[in-house]
Amino acid sequence: MNKLKFLYLIFVFGLLVISAAPVKAQCAMCSANVETNSKSGDNKTKGLNNGIMYLLAAPYLAVAAVGYIWYKKYRRKDVELNMRSEKLNLN
Repeated sequence: MNKLKFLYLIFVFGLLVISAAPVKAQCAMCSANVETNSKSGDNKTKGLNNGIMYLLAAPYLAVAAVGYIWYKKYRRKDVELNMRSEKLNLN
């Protein structure tokens, strides 16, 4: 049964890899507008780059917030450390 699940997973992953198509991040008008504005010295390209960085950072910040909340909620608080009371010789 595990072998069948593994083969199914490989099959689905293979279909995903085969069906991938290259795409452009911006439409033709947006990229042409940005190129002409940057050549003419306009500062709109800086705002566009800042917006892209903002959208890029948002998922990472969300994952970090969920991880922090999970860590705070589920960490062990009353853990006994059973250590020997002898002195350690580190030579």
